[in-house]
Parts: sequence; structure tokens; C-alpha cells
Amino acid sequence: MTGTLTEKILEDHLVEGAIEAGEEIGIDVDQTLAHDLTGTMVWLQFEALELDEVKVDEAVQHCDHQTYQSDYRTSDDHRYLRSACGTYGAYFSRPGTGICHQVHKENFTAPGKVIIGADSHTPTAGGLGQIGIGSGGLDVAVAMGGAPYYLEMPEVVNVRLRGELPEWATAKDIILELLRRLSVKGGVGKIFEYTGSGARSLSAHERTVITNMGTELGATTSIFPTDEKTREFLARLGRADEYVELKPDDNAEYDGEIVVDLSDLEPLVSAPSMPDNVVPVREAAGTPVDQVLVGSCTNGAYEDVLPVAKLLEGRQTAKTVDTTVAPGSKQAAEMLARNGWTAELMAAGVNMSEATCGACIGAGHVPASDSVSLRTFNRNFEGRSGMEEDAVYLCSPEVAAVSALTGEITDPRDVADDLGLTSPGFELPEEYIGASDSDIINPAQAVDNSPVKGPNIRSVPLGDPLGAHLEGDALLKMPDNITTDHVIPATQEVSVLRSNVPELSTHTLKRVDPTFAERAAEADGGWLVAGENYGQGSSREHAALCPMYLGIHGVLAQSFARIHKANLFNFGLLPLVVDDETCERIDEGDHVEVVDDVREAVANGQETFTIRVDHEWKATAHLDANGRERELLAAGGKLPHTREQFA
Repeated sequence: MTGTLTEKILEDHLVEGAIEAGEEIGIDVDQTLAHDLTGTMVWLQFEALELDEVKVDEAVQHCDHQTYQSDYRTSDDHRYLRSACGTYGAYFSRPGTGICHQVHKENFTAPGKVIIGADSHTPTAGGLGQIGIGSGGLDVAVAMGGAPYYLEMPEVVNVRLRGELPEWATAKDIILELLRRLSVKGGVGKIFEYTGSGARSLSAHERTVITNMGTELGATTSIFPTDEKTREFLARLGRADEYVELKPDDNAEYDGEIVVDLSDLEPLVSAPSMPDNVVPVREAAGTPVDQVLVGSCTNGAYEDVLPVAKLLEGRQTAKTVDTTVAPGSKQAAEMLARNGWTAELMAAGVNMSEATCGACIGAGHVPASDSVSLRTFNRNFEGRSGMEEDAVYLCSPEVAAVSALTGEITDPRDVADDLGLTSPGFELPEEYIGASDSDIINPAQAVDNSPVKGPNIRSVPLGDPLGAHLEGDALLKMPDNITTDHVIPATQEVSVLRSNVPELSTHTLKRVDPTFAERAAEADGGWLVAGENYGQGSSREHAALCPMYLGIHGVLAQSFARIHKANLFNFGLLPLVVDDETCERIDEGDHVEVVDDVREAVANGQETFTIRVDHEWKATAHLDANGRERELLAAGGKLPHTREQFA
């Protein structure tokens, strides 16, 4: 791999290691991002590091998941976040300003920089030529303190786009096509770098739609080169001076290549209940729809809602469909209103929601029982909507709008003539206007000089140093593709506890087994057992923090999702890989003991461990960890380890 855009940006930020696939690197961070579900723990951890101020160029705290403040504990969290930003020198985006990735794109994302964010969709920034990587909140807290961010250098894959999108096909269909081909595991250990004439044909915003959902592929991040369309986009935001031309060398060498001919694409839909369950819309056509939601960090921008408004102008949605538009930011909502499109949407029977992530995590707009919800979101994991046995489909805004008219999943091409519809295409506004000046409090405007904590905000717990002998029961056995939503749900009644780990931990894995947390608390240590891709989805570190608090030693799994594996190291839990035969053979309730002296083996770089099950049979488990990660395990996690280093 030489001469790639990814390599150039990372080389410019490199402080440790070599840019070679599989090698650990440490990079300087320009920006950090957190939201209200992850940010409280970020700032509690930053406080625990006993630092005086933020060291990165821009640390931004958003409030987008619990915007409605339906509980005093949420309002307390928001007040605490504002006060922490004022105390330590970060930007604070007030509740209602919008979804973090959309607001960040409007105000902070800039070519050539590196951002890590306590949200898995931080790679959205790649559409503007910025390296964006989702991480656990503790990694963000440490980076805010000025330390490098460490990761294993992924392979860089060239996704070569050629041709141009035909009518009714969109950027959403490009990323759905990649999910159809590659699955939710197809990007693990990879960075997708988009090139080719097809990439150049896409607007800057369309590129961010694709990089946003690269997360659903399991990719570390995704990125596009910058060009005149990037410059034009930044200019319309009033930030033309931040434009930098960035591109790979003409002879760049990649670790792999994927070719997509955009002219071959058609409207696609992701069927329940996994983002990679992708089929042409025509295969799902005729499925009755009860709810249509337009919004999210994927398709909530002004450019996404405008086609919906155009298609619904002068028409009415089906009487059997509840249709809601949640703009991605207050700026987008203001522009829709100023240009008359909000009135058109309302006249068509659309409800307008505040700019929030709420519906995406099941905090609001929960679908009815035995119903179908069609959404322009990025995830349709079972139960994520707030209804455990849901049926959520993912699609483009255009498919969502036409389906809202017909009352069933519909390919726009099949009804365009009958309904008098024309493809709305893509349109950029002359300029982006909005209220960022009043809604984003910069450090110079800070009104707080000390953190303000309500009664639900508790100190962050610390892990114990790694012991020599680890044994306990397999407290829970799980299948493939367990998500962090399974471990710690994001629903309203759970999310209000994010600042209170003792209370939050009582909800650990309750979607898999309602008795788990109580059993784990009563056990003297124990293990989780899972199949492949354990911990996919959201970056929420609580999915590792709460098991640590409950005394879990580690996880025996066939494979791990990248961010969650890093979070397990960060909180001192052993991520041990076992083969499918061993995973199949271990039953819930079996006693699992690591035969080796764990503390000594981890410190000495041992990769292969012997486990004994029920005092009867033995198997091999593997620890894939570098020297730094082993230090974290030995110390009981990254927080105690880093605090000692900073001291």
C-alpha cells in the first residue's frame, strides 16, 4: 500500500508505529466528538484523569439522542455536559441543535484532519476528506487530554466507482449495494477509499451518506478525495478557507479493489433485521407500511428532506401511514421552513419532529405492534426501534416518500407515471443558513467554570488489576452478531441511567436474558460466550463498562467487532477468541477456568491460552493483543493506566 489518500493523512498525524496493515499506530487527533449518551462518561473519565483543559484543536459535545429531556436525569446530564465544556474548554452544541454528525459537518469537519468520536458513525467526516474514526468514550477522553489515539492499521481498499446514478437511484443505494455484496462483516479491518469517475460525480453531501454507513460494513472508516465539489460545499457553508485539495497518487497501491458501476444501480431496501439484508425495492414491493420516518445522521440533511418535500408537494400521504420527518439539524429545519417546504410537508400529512437521534435508538416514534416501519436510517437491528419484535426496513428518502403516498413499499419507477412523479434529483442550496451562532457555545462564550452534577451522575468505576487466576461460570451464551444494543439498550428508560453505572448495569444484556445482571452480580466472576462479530453496532463503551462492573472476567467469542474489542481492553476484560467447535461445546452454566497464570501470560506476550471447562475437557483460546493493550489489561483498564501515566 503506497500513495493512498488514507496513508497521506495518517502519515501527517503519525507519532508512533509504521503505516503498514496489521501494525499498531499512534496518531495525533485534531478533533473529538461525543453526544449525550456517551459524553457524560467521557467527561467523568476526563475528570478522573485530573486534567485542567482540553488539548485538541476542537472538542465538541453534542446533545442529540435525548433531545426531548423527558426525564430530569436527562436534563441534569445536559447541564453537566454544558458545565464540563465550559470548565475544560470544549464546544457545546445545545439540545435541539441537531444530530452530532450533521452539526459537525456543518460547522467543524475539514479536509485533512483527524477526528475520533464516541459514536460509531464518526466516519461520516470522510465524505469531506477527513479521517473520522468511531471509538469508545474513554479513548476520546484520553485524546482530549493530548495523548495519541492507537489503532491497528487497517487494509486500505479502493472502492472504484464508475458511471453515474440513473434516475431514482441515490447515494443510499450505493452503500446498500456494498452491504448486499459484503455483509456487515465485510469491512472489518479495512478502510474504504473511494475513487473513480463515479466518485467525482457525487456531491459532497452524497459522499457523506456513503461514509456514514460504511460503519454498517464494519469498516474502520471510509474516505473520499476532495475536489471542486468539496470546495463548493464548504464555500456554501461559509468555510471556503478550510478547503484543502487531497487525493491519492496516480500510482497508488491498495490492498484490494471493489468496482461498482453506478449506472447499474436501482432503488434498494434493507429488509428486517440487519442492514445487509438488502434486496431490490421491487422484491419487497407491496408490503403494507404503517410508519415512514425520514431523518437520521445518514439521511437527515436539507438535501435529503428536500426531495421528500418535492415528491409530496400537492399530495397527501396514505391514511394508513404515520409519516414523520426529523431534520438532521436545526439549520436544515430552518432552511426547509424559510423556503416553504415545511408547510408543504405538513399539508401532505407529515409530522415534523425536532432534530434528534431519538427514533433511531427507540426513544420516540416506536412502531406499533405487528407493523412495518420504513426508515431512511442506517440500522435496523431487531428491537432497536423500541419494539422488540419489529419489522424495520431501510431505504432512500425517495423510496420513503413514494411509499408514504401509496401505503406500501414501492419502487418509484413503477408508479411515477400514474402519480405524475418525476425524479427530484439532487439539489444544493445557494447557501446554508442557520442558527449555529446561537446554538453552539464556543469556549470563549462559556457560562460555567465548574462541573454541575445532579443526583444521578455518579463517579466512573475503576477496574481492578488483572489477577493471576481467572475462573467462573459461563453466565450467558449468545449467537452471532450480538450488538451493543443487546448489551446495553439505548431506549429511553435505560438511557437516562448512562451517568449512573451501578443502576445502568442492572439492564446489562436484559434483551438476551432478563435475569443476567442479577445472576452476574451474585456470581464470583464469570464469562460471556458468543459467536461471530460480537459487539457490532454502536460504539457505546457501557457495553464493556457494565459487564466489568458486574465482575465479568472476559468474553469467549469466535470474533469481535473492532470498537467493542477496543472497549473490552479499555475496561480490562479479556477478549478471547475460540473456534466454532469450542464455542458450540461450551454450554451456559459450564465452569470455565483459564489454566495459565493469566497475569504473567498477558505480560509476557503469550497468545495461546488453555481453558478447562467443567473440570473435564480443555480447549485453546487466543488473545490477539499488542504490548500496549496488554498493559491496559494488566492495569485493570485504560483509565487507571492512563491516569498513572499522566501523573
